[in-house]
Amino acid sequence: MAFHGTSRQSVCGNLFPGADLGHKYFCVNSSTGTTSAGLGATPSSSGPAAPAGTPRHPAALGGGTGGGAAVPQPHSNTASEVPSPAEMEPDRPIGYGAFGVVWSVTDPRDGRRVALKKMPNVFQNLVSCKRVFRELRMLCFFKHDNVLSALDILQPPQIDCFEEIYVITELMQSDLHKVIVSPQPLTTDHVKVFLYQILRGLKYLHSAGILHRDIKPGNLLVNSNCLLKICDFGLARVEEPDPSRHMTQEVVTQYYRAPEVLMGSRHYSAAIDVWSVGCIFAELLGRRILFQAQTPIQQLDLITDLLGTPPLSAMASACEGARAHILRGPQKPPSLSVLYMLSDGATHEAVHLLCRMLVFDPAKRISGSDALSHPYLDEGRLRYHTCMCQCCYSVPSGRVYTRDFEPSAERPFSHSYEQSLLSVWQGKELIHRFITEHQQGKRVPLCINPQSAAFKTFIRSTAWHSSKVSRKEER
Repeated sequence: MAFHGTSRQSVCGNLFPGADLGHKYFCVNSSTGTTSAGLGATPSSSGPAAPAGTPRHPAALGGGTGGGAAVPQPHSNTASEVPSPAEMEPDRPIGYGAFGVVWSVTDPRDGRRVALKKMPNVFQNLVSCKRVFRELRMLCFFKHDNVLSALDILQPPQIDCFEEIYVITELMQSDLHKVIVSPQPLTTDHVKVFLYQILRGLKYLHSAGILHRDIKPGNLLVNSNCLLKICDFGLARVEEPDPSRHMTQEVVTQYYRAPEVLMGSRHYSAAIDVWSVGCIFAELLGRRILFQAQTPIQQLDLITDLLGTPPLSAMASACEGARAHILRGPQKPPSLSVLYMLSDGATHEAVHLLCRMLVFDPAKRISGSDALSHPYLDEGRLRYHTCMCQCCYSVPSGRVYTRDFEPSAERPFSHSYEQSLLSVWQGKELIHRFITEHQQGKRVPLCINPQSAAFKTFIRSTAWHSSKVSRKEER
């Protein structure tokens, strides 16, 4: 599907059958009992109008001058297409993040399928309050095709009853972890277009000064047409420029954790996200986790088995115990040649880029922005912008390409509000006001219908999950 309409063979097809998408939704009621025209304007059948002065430069992508594919348009329903309550199927959970539960639901205003994320236990303590407010503001800040953002926030109750937050986002069909472990064949073209989108989204996040801190296949949502979005910002934070300020070490799922975090560094940079992407790149090639250990110490040993014993300069920020563990062990030579055995797709170009990402010393690790310039990703860029993106479009005479294939954020994400947030009640007031102001002048607001049968199931699932999730303290 993703690459139809080009001179190249389609490679994506249906990554997973439609029956697995979950046609069940959680009923939410408008507070006014009415519906709106929809979540967005219905796109023109002829595609978006060309911005003034937009150049056509397919040569920069390596493609021809004509015959581009039509721009994929977002799903939209007219008011006449809104399903009746009898036609809406029951809701169901589709995922559990670090600090919330996600359900597949139907927006009653236009019948569009969306994802509903519940953020429970928001006001347990000040740390939790700050974390949730940060994630909420990030979801509303993001404006990028490869980063999940908030479509809407459900109307909060009166502040005295305000305990949880419900955010509506775009519904994606699966995630990269499910794709990797499935029997679905993954070609080199799949790997390139997935890796390109991951790095494209990561460049945007890092340009906004945001560290994701939990990049893993399960947090990379995908559709059957190979479109990908980075999600789950429960552990994300703004990059700390002051190296003397300590940052939490309880971040990143262990298999994708950078060596500086494993070695107890009290300060780290956006390079930890690039390491995680490198691990995912290898996993896409080999269809297995690259560094899969039982403990953090074993994880570090697996990394040094591949990269060799690091020099002392690469361990400058490590804690004494981790540095002593490395120095006590035998001197290991690098064995990077084994990366060629991941699969037939592990070509010289692929392994070269992989080795630039999997560098022990974060100061020498390639950045997400520089990784996008690697020749291995030229094909992924071409395929994405030829028929998958929303930033380029087709006209009868050919394809019109955007000026900037990998845009940065328009401005850094600001977290200055956190410095004045000194109490839980103050946080509750700020979040309540933020949601209320966010909804002003927009569509008919939605709120939870506690009388629906699905709501009871929803509450049980979120309560069970909340009791199982260990909360991580962070600065």
